[in-house]
Amino acid sequence: MALKVELKPHERIIIGSCVITNTDQRARFLIDGDNVPILREKDILTPEIADTPAKLIYLAVQLMYISPEQNNHGTYFNLLRDFVTAVPNAWPIIEGINNHILSGELYLALKQARKLIAYERELLDQIQAMNANKPGVSSAA
Repeated sequence: MALKVELKPHERIIIGSCVITNTDQRARFLIDGDNVPILREKDILTPEIADTPAKLIYLAVQLMYISPEQNNHGTYFNLLRDFVTAVPNAWPIIEGINNHILSGELYLALKQARKLIAYERELLDQIQAMNANKPGVSSAA
């Protein structure tokens, strides 16, 4: 069964190893094929945007997904080890990412990595809120 994709004007999508940029009008098309990595622009993370540990983990999984011929597993596991050391409570999310990677479900691993980014954001917001409530601590970072 083909995947239906509708792109907004100027939206980008990765199909395989190609980046496709839409023109100034909406476009609708069908993608037919097996095991072709597809990422919409909203799911693409660039190295410039990967500015937190969880985002770097997502980027490593993204690279495994769109470039399976490159071995990004070492980078992923190094980032993961550091993250789990700093945030051991994130283990259930990380375990989900790992299970999807081990079973070859890299798109699902990406979706799970999005949850890790949300969890990290939640923790950072809590830390910022605690620091804002402490006397003499500036909330500007």
